[in-house]
Amino acid sequence: MAAVCVFCASSRTLDARWLELAAETGAELARRGHVLVSGGGCVGMMGAVADGARSAGGRTLGVIPQVLVDLEVADLASDELLVTDGMASRKTLMIEKSDAFVALPGGLGTLDELFEVWTTATLALHDKPMVLVDVDGFYRPLLDWLRTLADRNFLKPAGLGLLMVAPTVPAALDLLDTHLG
Repeated sequence: MAAVCVFCASSRTLDARWLELAAETGAELARRGHVLVSGGGCVGMMGAVADGARSAGGRTLGVIPQVLVDLEVADLASDELLVTDGMASRKTLMIEKSDAFVALPGGLGTLDELFEVWTTATLALHDKPMVLVDVDGFYRPLLDWLRTLADRNFLKPAGLGLLMVAPTVPAALDLLDTHLG
């Protein structure tokens, strides 16, 4: 059993397909015996992934800054909810509490979390597996741009290779399970 952190959108205005993807991710993590680590919110995909995990009997750990607790968006149903003093300490704690990372479609917050985890991996501060779920080519433009960074020597090819990419949630979790041994 591993603690798998899922980065995803917390927007309340997403199409239902993205909420379903998040719920499927949480449920699949639970079926595989993993603990879900999330940003501790109860809205958008973040809420759906936690609900999905719990609906399949999984354990959830949320990490949320006090400012978001004050906005009443905390996942109070979480098995464990850790409250931090800010967004930076939230990311640090999420990295510490997780054995692996999955990034679902999302916006700036998702990218911020993904890049923090990825950057610290390139600096050899951790060797935890990371998978980007590129459903329907959601991240294709970003991946193309990142390849140009490597082509121009702004990103080492080895660093680019640290991020695994999968087209579906089951494929992403298969990659994680293989790397977690």
